[in-house]
Amino acid sequence: MFAKAAVATALLSAVSAEILWDGRLNDLTSSADLEKWSWSSQVGPYQYYIHGPSAISSYVNLDASFANPADKASAQGAKISLDDTAKWNGQSMFRTELIPQTSAAINKGKVFYHFSISAPAENMPSAGAEHQLAFFESHFTELKYGGSSEKLGWYVGGQSKWEVELKAGEWHNVAYEVDFDAGSVGFWHSTGGDALTETVKPVKASTSSNGADWHVGVLRLPGGDAQDEDWYYSGVYIEDGELTTAVGGGKGGAAPVASKPAASAAPVASSSAAPAPTSTVVAAETPAVSSAPAQATETAAAPVETEVAAPTSTPAAEPAPSAPAGAELPEEFTIQQFIAWLKEETASN
Repeated sequence: MFAKAAVATALLSAVSAEILWDGRLNDLTSSADLEKWSWSSQVGPYQYYIHGPSAISSYVNLDASFANPADKASAQGAKISLDDTAKWNGQSMFRTELIPQTSAAINKGKVFYHFSISAPAENMPSAGAEHQLAFFESHFTELKYGGSSEKLGWYVGGQSKWEVELKAGEWHNVAYEVDFDAGSVGFWHSTGGDALTETVKPVKASTSSNGADWHVGVLRLPGGDAQDEDWYYSGVYIEDGELTTAVGGGKGGAAPVASKPAASAAPVASSSAAPAPTSTVVAAETPAVSSAPAQATETAAAPVETEVAAPTSTPAAEPAPSAPAGAELPEEFTIQQFIAWLKEETASN
């Protein structure tokens, strides 16, 4: 039970937030389920077509050990891998990427793109080449690692706005605050199980998306050590309304995951989380140093044409229980009672 004065504001925020698309993989048995998606059968939470020619287990694997341990809403995470075969469509870059499969309005108004990312000690990515992570097709915002900087950084339009040391096994929780109407993007960040905090206030950006071009995964430019590498992703979802700052927040929760077949890849043990890093916010007027200009042009200036998936319908959510007409909210109440009372009050006004 909750006291009215203590939680009304927090509950109002929770009610006004809505998950537009959920990419937390809780309903998948193994990464093989991602292969059920195709241009003619657009099923599941992700489009999976940017990868090398080998079996999916070479590039994407799912397991509870690949998720942020503090994220209780994610039953498992994804290990995104690159090896010397991870080249797509004849390109020289190394790529393994997943793209949200949804008809929801994830590219309109103000929305928050959530994800947690970590680099394990085993197959730790090399800083010798630039990595583009969780990026949009136009690269108006993204994370980068390596190349011109040996730190993990947040970029807007190719300019560095924030950076931090990438430590093996440490989880970085991120939310991009994208306002497609205002043309701005802000950066929220935390580590481990800490709540997100506003790290960089919204800055002007050429926000552009067709709703099917946010790349969850990794693109590595040629150069540096061509070694095998892994990245872990979990807690991936997109919401509008009020920002959920808690790790593992957002409506919904971790559903039980069906038993995996014996052929599934063995989990990779995570190393102990390092102490919270000292991060640096880079002044907006300081341009990022360009790395590997020839290859970068191949990626950003001339993006590969991508088929646009036809919109798919999303099942309607079950309605919340309604409150009796004219019902009064008691001094102590449950969350369900509050939501029902609030909807009744909204409908009557």
